[in-house]
Amino acid sequence: MRFDRIRLRNFKPYVDTDLRLTEGVTVIHGLNGSGKSSLLEACFFALYGSKALDGTLGDMVTNGAEESEVELWFTHDGRSYHVRRELKRYGEQIQTTTCTLDSDDEAIHRDGATDVRAFVADLLRMDAAAFVNCAYVRQGEVNKLINATPTERQDMIDDLLQLGRLEEYRERAGNARLGVNEVLGNKRELLRDYESRIEEREAKDPHETLNALQSDLSEVDAKIENYEQQREKAEQSRQQARSVLDEHEERREELAELEADVDDLETTIREDEAERERLGDRVGDLRDRVDEAEETLRERLAVVAVDDADPETLAARREALDDREDEVREELREARSRADALSTQSETLEERAADAASRAEEKRERAAELDADAEAAAETLEEREASLAESTAERGELTAEFDDEPVAVGEATAHRESVREALADVQAEVRETSNDLAAARSSVEEAERLLEEGKCPECGQSVADSPHVDALDEDRERVARLENTLAELNDRVEERTADVERAEALVEAENRIGQIDDTRELLEDGIAEKESEIAEKRERAATLREEANDLEGEAEEKRDAAETQAERAREVRDDVEELEAALDDLDEARDDLDAVEAGRDALDEAETEIERLGERRAEIADRNDERREFLAAKRSRRDELREAVDEEAVQSARDSLDSAEDYLEKVTDALEDLAERRDDLTSRIGAVENEIEELESLREDRDALAARVEELEAVHEETEELEAMYGDLRAELRRANVESLERMLNETFELVYGNDAYSHIELDGEYELTVYQKDGEPLDPEQLSGGERALFNLSLRCAIYRLLAEGIEGAAPTPPLILDEPTVFLDSGHVSRLADLIEEMRGFGVRQILIVSHDDELVGAADELVRVEKNPTSNRSTVERVADPSLSAVERPVGDAEHADD
Repeated sequence: MRFDRIRLRNFKPYVDTDLRLTEGVTVIHGLNGSGKSSLLEACFFALYGSKALDGTLGDMVTNGAEESEVELWFTHDGRSYHVRRELKRYGEQIQTTTCTLDSDDEAIHRDGATDVRAFVADLLRMDAAAFVNCAYVRQGEVNKLINATPTERQDMIDDLLQLGRLEEYRERAGNARLGVNEVLGNKRELLRDYESRIEEREAKDPHETLNALQSDLSEVDAKIENYEQQREKAEQSRQQARSVLDEHEERREELAELEADVDDLETTIREDEAERERLGDRVGDLRDRVDEAEETLRERLAVVAVDDADPETLAARREALDDREDEVREELREARSRADALSTQSETLEERAADAASRAEEKRERAAELDADAEAAAETLEEREASLAESTAERGELTAEFDDEPVAVGEATAHRESVREALADVQAEVRETSNDLAAARSSVEEAERLLEEGKCPECGQSVADSPHVDALDEDRERVARLENTLAELNDRVEERTADVERAEALVEAENRIGQIDDTRELLEDGIAEKESEIAEKRERAATLREEANDLEGEAEEKRDAAETQAERAREVRDDVEELEAALDDLDEARDDLDAVEAGRDALDEAETEIERLGERRAEIADRNDERREFLAAKRSRRDELREAVDEEAVQSARDSLDSAEDYLEKVTDALEDLAERRDDLTSRIGAVENEIEELESLREDRDALAARVEELEAVHEETEELEAMYGDLRAELRRANVESLERMLNETFELVYGNDAYSHIELDGEYELTVYQKDGEPLDPEQLSGGERALFNLSLRCAIYRLLAEGIEGAAPTPPLILDEPTVFLDSGHVSRLADLIEEMRGFGVRQILIVSHDDELVGAADELVRVEKNPTSNRSTVERVADPSLSAVERPVGDAEHADD
């Protein structure tokens, strides 16, 4: 695989950049922070999208831009591809709006970030993580493999060499084996259950039981057939007897009905004649009531002052009463309305009078409260004036404290800091002098001890009459001087301490003066406020008393008016009572009219009832004549039926019926018993047949289950073999890879290490690395120096890259080898070895190597040199391809570069 071209628009520091890349070694050179790594990150992002980011999509877009675009052209396995990703800002979020991959083969087109990333991972046989671990040594991650645990290193390398797939397959086979084993155990348990159930059913011998039950059923069917034939004959005899008895019963019923009809007719005729007599008596009573009603009506007509009870006459009288009632009620309504209005006015005036009196009382109470508040405010005013005088006196005393001081009010804090610094300086001198004095005293004491022992204070030899004694005298004099100096400094410390204490007192006085000034200002404002408050309250109290006097006069006026309206209301109430009495008289007159109408109606009803009862008596006489004729006919039919009854034939039919029914009852019971017996046998036969069918079904299921168990046992054995095969294959491939990787790593390591300190590197089956020194002493790679460890890791990464390339055997060319700032941990000597390593990788056939570095020593190893610069004003980066990488910047002629940005 080879990167051919990368084009950026608003990507990180690049506004508009288009860079073409070629085979060989390309060094991307520039100062730290110029944007070199961003070019490689753009390539990585184009291939794998957001999976390639350490940050967010927002970090990819140039500051201030609303959208960004990355395009990558690359060649893989002889085919060209073009990837394009576009980002846009939507409010606070950045989203991928376009992601496509196209090839020179028009059949290949991918659209969407997920689809493109999956296609690239399948095409290169590595995802983003594998790409980093194999081909992309990112900045700051040069030691990633050596710092990883053996397990992490094993997983990284196995994934790169596709061994992780074998472990995945082995785990799948193991999971399948466990699953098959679980199913197999269940099936075996089920098979044992089937065997047990079959043995249990076979022990019952269901076929013999079925034969015995079928024989019993045949005997029962024969008995049932015989009983049914006898029952049919008895049924015929019963039908014949019933026919004779039914005919007799019909005649008997008709005779009974006729006798009942005769009795009913005779009874009805007697009852109707009695009713006719009662109606005659009722007519006599009604005629007496008519006479009484006529007399009562005449008396009531005299009361209501009308000549007759004619309806028109009564209606005219009632209409006159109604008219008078309407007049009286209208007068009554008006009188009541006037009385209510006058009462309401009286009550309203009373309420207003009470309200005015209440308000007057409230105003007098409020005036008294205001007087009390004014007195209290006057007391508070006196207290504030006294406090103001005290504060003024205290401030004068505090200000007087500054009269004999070197500072004025407002300068105390600065003065305190000054004397504190002076005290600190003297205390520092005391500490320094004390330390010098302690050292001098120690020296004198040691010298005196040695002299007492007869030894030289300097060399420890015998020093009788030694000139070194003079030096001891000088030390003693120095001790005396330091003691005097220390005493003077202690006196100065006491003076400075007193100054600090006095300064502290001045600061407190100054703070108190500030507090007093604040308090005096508040007191002065409070005094003015209270004076104004007292005047306002006293003035308001006088006003309230005047308003109270006015309200009391208003209340008296309203009470007088209320009494006047109440008197008028009582007069109107008397008129109301007279009108209500007139209405009562009208009601009595109307009641009298009602009584006249009621008497007239009762008289009319009685005459009508007399007429109706006469008609009813005539109807009863006519119906009784008809009933007597019908009665004679029914008596004649009754006599004929009595003569037609044959009692002997009837008794013979009854005896035959009893005999037939007795036999049928017995045979029915016997048939029911036999039917129950047959049903029981049939049910038992069905149950046995079901058991036989279940037994056959169990045998079939057992045979199928046994065959399934054999299949599962075979599958279980195959999964065990498959699991072991994947494990053995992975171990064998890892062993082969370890051998090859160890060989390549030693070849590479020997190249980059030009000294004789180390003999070789050992790589075990778990990818645990050990470096051996020439003397055979093993070292952990982490014990190497920083530069050696970095080279060791680069060697390991290159060896893995070589192993991956040889393992694929050209079927899918490996991606470019990308080294991002590989010299971070290397000194100048190690950088030259890195150049040798790069040259070695070229010799192994790596088609494209991209190196990002700010180190000038790597420039010589470049086939192509790309220089990156950042404008410090705009903070935007540009790239240029240098025509001759072997020339330094000083030697290169002006214009000898290909710019790849605006």
